[in-house]
Amino acid sequence: MIPFSPGHIYSNSTTSAFKMAAAVIETCHVACCANRTPNVVSWGRGGTIAYGTCNSVALYDPEERRVVALLNGHTGRVNAVQWVHREDSAPEGHLVSGASDNRLILWEAQQDGKFIQSVECKGHTGPICAADAIYVEDSKILVASSASDSTVKLWLCCDAKEAECLHNVSFGSGFMMDVSLVLLPGSRVPILACGGDDSRVHLYVQANGQLQRAMSLQGHEDWVRGVEWASAGGELLLASCSQDSLIRVWRLCAKSGTDTHAEDNHSIIKMKEDIFEVKERDKSSVFAVSLETVLAGHENWVYGVHWQPPFYQGGELQQRLCLLSASMDKTMILWAPEEGSGVWIEKVRVGEVGGNTLGFYGCQMSADGSMILAHAFHGALHLWCKDLDKEGEWRPGVVISGHFNAVQDLSWDPEGEFILSVGSDQTTRLFTPWRTQESKKVTWHEISRPQIHGYDMQCLAMIGRFQFVSGADEKVLRVFQAPRNFVENFANISGTSKETLLTSSDSASLPEGASTPALGLSNKAVFQGDLVPKNKEEEEQFNSVSDQYQESYFHPLNLTEPPPEDHLLQNTLWPEVQKLYGHGFEMFCLASDSSRTVVASACKASKAEHAAVLLWSTTTWRQLQVLPCHTLTVTQMAFSPDAQLLLAVSRDRTWSLWRRNLPTPESPEPLFSLYAHTEKDTAIHSRIIWSCDWSPDGKFFVTSSRDKKVIVWGPCSLASGDPVLPPEIKPCSSILDVGDSATAVAFCPVLCSNDSYLLAVGLECGRIRLYRWSPGSEPAGGDDWSCCGETDTLQSHTLAVKRLRWRPKTGRAGRGNGKKDGQGDGESEIEEESSWVQLASASADHSVKIFNINKRAL
Repeated sequence: MIPFSPGHIYSNSTTSAFKMAAAVIETCHVACCANRTPNVVSWGRGGTIAYGTCNSVALYDPEERRVVALLNGHTGRVNAVQWVHREDSAPEGHLVSGASDNRLILWEAQQDGKFIQSVECKGHTGPICAADAIYVEDSKILVASSASDSTVKLWLCCDAKEAECLHNVSFGSGFMMDVSLVLLPGSRVPILACGGDDSRVHLYVQANGQLQRAMSLQGHEDWVRGVEWASAGGELLLASCSQDSLIRVWRLCAKSGTDTHAEDNHSIIKMKEDIFEVKERDKSSVFAVSLETVLAGHENWVYGVHWQPPFYQGGELQQRLCLLSASMDKTMILWAPEEGSGVWIEKVRVGEVGGNTLGFYGCQMSADGSMILAHAFHGALHLWCKDLDKEGEWRPGVVISGHFNAVQDLSWDPEGEFILSVGSDQTTRLFTPWRTQESKKVTWHEISRPQIHGYDMQCLAMIGRFQFVSGADEKVLRVFQAPRNFVENFANISGTSKETLLTSSDSASLPEGASTPALGLSNKAVFQGDLVPKNKEEEEQFNSVSDQYQESYFHPLNLTEPPPEDHLLQNTLWPEVQKLYGHGFEMFCLASDSSRTVVASACKASKAEHAAVLLWSTTTWRQLQVLPCHTLTVTQMAFSPDAQLLLAVSRDRTWSLWRRNLPTPESPEPLFSLYAHTEKDTAIHSRIIWSCDWSPDGKFFVTSSRDKKVIVWGPCSLASGDPVLPPEIKPCSSILDVGDSATAVAFCPVLCSNDSYLLAVGLECGRIRLYRWSPGSEPAGGDDWSCCGETDTLQSHTLAVKRLRWRPKTGRAGRGNGKKDGQGDGESEIEEESSWVQLASASADHSVKIFNINKRAL
């Protein structure tokens, strides 16, 4: 039992050292996907894709294949994102976003390319589901928004920090699913289109300071999910899509006094026109709306429509009549009028063939029309690029991916070449760096989804280069082994030699891949013999692909670039090799030792009998031991670097330290005994201890808690001749007050100058702070702690940091390979890489982030 030693509290909440964060921490990669709502993705004419991800707006560059910025300002899920429309084809300078916090935010681009929060719109009493914006006179911005409070509001954004609400339209008990703004042809009068759950499209015009209802367009037989305007030769086209699986295109044009029906009997049949009048000051204009066409091609709800943006050709601004639609039938269709007849036809159809997901929530198109994008029910972005070599052919493109719910845990592989993460979206994902042959740039991508589960994932532990254990909201632990197809593809993408990853015996014994049976949770191994028919006669008996692959839907891939979403869902699973039973409740945390021989596991617990830690052998997968000590859930565990000590921290506000005993003939298996622990009356932490970690030399360990305290404990060296009684392990540092609940903590595996230790602390607010701790300093005044960096507002997570993990070696993954990179020789590159360390973080805001940290700047 440890004697109570309160120590001294060191608070750095006001220190000026935080201002040096930008120079110390550099964002390397952000893995995040789009929120599972329509209207949340917008492709700007400058090439940047903006999309809502949890409470943030991500700015993604499809050419660089990375998130270039995250805009943090909302406190609720972002449901609507839209670039502000320009009349020319210049890149947009403003972006509007609406969220479940009932607010609209207008973001403005600065000269350095960064975006700042410019104007805020407050007034809705329910979550905002759709927004659109256009520039009006004097560079003012007109914003329309629809929310679940059954209202549509029109805002005028000027230089003031808060926008002026010009109009408020109430729809009673109805909801408007989408809104679209444009200026009427030949005037500066805005017209607003709203599509709602009454199966109609409502048109409103702003004239004489009032928002007047012009008309309602009828024809759809179910909810109208999307509306969007486009200019076409002095006229306007309005596309509307519905849950009736149809798309309607409406034409709006100005009517002059000479427009009469003086055509002869041989004139073509004209659609019925609905006419409305706009009175503005001393001027009156008449406009007509008619149905242009009805597009039938989708087999399920159509959620999104998008016109190709205007572009310059021959020095003139032109609008190509090209309409993109996305549906729940997992397809996107490109529609255009046929030359000569003008009849609208289907030009291109692309989509996801396999997988177990629902369809697409929306679609977007690049300004030049060479790329199209859809976002799906599971948050994934699907990108297709026009094949320049083959006319009319489209191919899947490499795009970002990520979790669509809270990320609970992550781990580097022992060599530090890839990251595995698990989340509440019931998936395990593997991210690795990819260096293209053309540009030599290194970008991170998801190349495998080893586990797609039926329960929310909570924890994982690596037990080898290509083997891991995972735990979920079930009482079972599952062990996975990488198949041969993944190892080969990993070698191709990462540039690693296959011979160093696979021996001849491994290649012969490993399964080819894995598949999940219908209604099953276990990934079944698929061997090469399961894929190919035994003879030609047998092959002729198969009538379809599904007949040929009755036992498995896995198809081996030969990848040289990261796979698209449909392959990730179906062809990158890892086979499950073992199930471990023994816990009484849902799994909560896992840990493995450095020798990869023992795995420790713990589950949710409200009493001591369930709070025990279980130890497992990785060779026999037999349960080795039960370690009872705690009375509530063990929240995190960590083995010491030499694998001789196991540390556990708990919701009961205490920690326990377990020592590995020497094996004997009677007990050859490694067993652990209680070495030291704190109790409630002697514990320094007054709230839940969330996280713990070991110093790289194994002399100290650190704990972090909801009470905002971070404490280093020790000494923990196990020299021969240690006394039988527990040592006096006590606080070796002053108590560090980080100002917020400390939900994650991690020691850097490399010491800093003067033999000081570098710690990363993750907070409940989403920030990550770096501290140097000097064990030789006198802790009385808190001089042993110094803050050397903090993530800024745009780098930080927006919700609690769940896990922090340092790369197990120096350098940046994918870079330090000693090869020439066009910027010097291999030796200089290796020397440069040795000054960098990488930190990975997982958060409840659905994202996985990797930060580059230069030790020389600390």
